[in-house]
Amino acid sequence: MKLNVALIQAAPVFLDLNRSIDRVEQQLREVSDHSPDLVVFPEAFLPGYPRGLSFGSVVGSRSEQGRDLWLRYSQNALTVPGPDLDRLSKLAKHFSVHLVIGVVERSQTGTLFCTTLYFDAEGRLIGKHRKLKPTASERVIWGEGDGADLEVYDTAIGRIGGLICWENYMPLARAWLYEHGVQIYIAPTADQRDSWQSTLKHIACEGRCFVLGCNQYVRREDYPDDLPGESVDDLPEVLSRGGSVVVDPLGEIVAGPIWDESGSLFAVLDLDEVTRAKLDFDAAGHYARGDVFELRKKV
Repeated sequence: MKLNVALIQAAPVFLDLNRSIDRVEQQLREVSDHSPDLVVFPEAFLPGYPRGLSFGSVVGSRSEQGRDLWLRYSQNALTVPGPDLDRLSKLAKHFSVHLVIGVVERSQTGTLFCTTLYFDAEGRLIGKHRKLKPTASERVIWGEGDGADLEVYDTAIGRIGGLICWENYMPLARAWLYEHGVQIYIAPTADQRDSWQSTLKHIACEGRCFVLGCNQYVRREDYPDDLPGESVDDLPEVLSRGGSVVVDPLGEIVAGPIWDESGSLFAVLDLDEVTRAKLDFDAAGHYARGDVFELRKKV
């Protein structure tokens, strides 16, 4: 099977959920000429990854302005189910694409999660995954996922799954995806380091799967200038350089990376390459040594 994929490297309308979903629609329309089967957006695209913001929090203290910023962030988070989710579902169906997009999800109790949503080309929400371990200061604003939603989805375009940003440094989480036959491994991120490219190549080579790494390109001017308690002037001119890339099952780059600009990245994936790559290595098969090691998910 061969399929067309598109990765969207862009910025949302930061802290404005409705206008950011409008931007999702705009991006889907722009890539529609390429007839993609799968379109991937970055981590926390809705309503944005708050790089550089403190939310007025230091060890032992939180400010009132930080709570005001948190309120705004929460009010622009997405609920599952909810009307904003329905908008995304209709977009996936309208453009007839499998859609994978990073969102900030607000739970019924008010906790926020960094979540990836998976839609099929009929607009059905086939799954969601909450980030298991927010990194460093992300732990102030996002809760931890419980792992029950870690899945590989058997779709019309192949077996799809993935991890969010530094979850990809969790060896057992990766191994669980390999064991469940992931073919298209989706890695939305906010990591703009050159070393992240090495991580994605390693995962592709280790998992014998296609890896789609998708990041935002964000500039200081993309932030509103009325963030409570936060000075936009103190932030770097470029907050995220991007680096979206597609890597094949032998660890070779087939598209990208895109640096220092917004853009869409396109690639054709031949799923036969996943099988061909397992001639000499299969992390969950003949290299797993089930007589020595055992992997199980507790939830």
